[in-house]
Amino acid sequence: MRRRHWLGVALGAGAALAGGAAGAAPDGAPPRAWRRRALLGFGTTLTLQAGHDDPRRLDAALDAAVRTLRDIERQMSLFDPDSALSRLNRDGRLTDPPADLLAVLRLARDVSAASGGAFDVTVQPLWEAWASAARAGRLPEPKALADARRRVDWRALVVEPGLVRFAQRGMAATLNGIAQGHAADRVRDVLRAHGIRHALVDAGEWAALGRRADGGRWTLGVADPHRPDAWAARLLADGRCVATSADSEAAFSADRRHHHIVDPRTGRSPPGVAAVTVLARRGALADALTKVMFVAGAPRALELARAWDVDVLVVDKAGRRFASPGLPQA
Repeated sequence: MRRRHWLGVALGAGAALAGGAAGAAPDGAPPRAWRRRALLGFGTTLTLQAGHDDPRRLDAALDAAVRTLRDIERQMSLFDPDSALSRLNRDGRLTDPPADLLAVLRLARDVSAASGGAFDVTVQPLWEAWASAARAGRLPEPKALADARRRVDWRALVVEPGLVRFAQRGMAATLNGIAQGHAADRVRDVLRAHGIRHALVDAGEWAALGRRADGGRWTLGVADPHRPDAWAARLLADGRCVATSADSEAAFSADRRHHHIVDPRTGRSPPGVAAVTVLARRGALADALTKVMFVAGAPRALELARAWDVDVLVVDKAGRRFASPGLPQA
């Protein structure tokens, strides 16, 4: 799945930084020194901004955060032919898998099991079938989808401490639906470990700490998936991570009936939903659950939010919005 090719556009239209409510930070005045880092990663532009009274400590923290992002990308990128994930897809097995990759694959397995396969990192053959047909200017033939579906099964991805392997030939995995959420988690943890208490992490999905430079609360604007000049919601950061998926991000048909989010069990895009935003304590979980709730549809997504102890905003194809009660709207 070449998700990162279009994710830069998706972030501009899906979860962009907006203004926030003013007010003094609870632990006193905001830091005097602020830094911003922008870098290319996962096929898009990532940004980190953070504050601390000690500029040297701040720079060291951001340096460590960038190294963490680069390390995760080397493990999980489909763009890098030498990444751990690319080698797994090429060889069908990976010995001595790195720790971050194992953590992500284990969480993916748990979400797959709990969702009945609505989330499945082995969905890559289906993405390839759709993308191949799109390059030819058409939709995939039913036979091509059926063949791809036979090679999609999260239970056939064996994850062990010293080995990750596919139990079936022709399988392939993508972590584009969870890796950037994990990256947001890890970067936030690194910044905290360096004593940073005020930051905003955009690793493709979002994580916030503390307050902005002016003392106001971080606020994320979630844009309408079909009206990029309009907001679907403005969310106040409350310590949780935010992830968004939308049908506008990579469509295979002009009516957006067919797009990059496919139900692994049917091989086709869910028909009723245009966008999903999830707030969860960990970004990797929020990232994965956007796909689970996209597949589930609006009414069921609200039930799932309660079951997973998260909050969700769903925008359907008609533009109607469905929000769980705890969604922290500005």
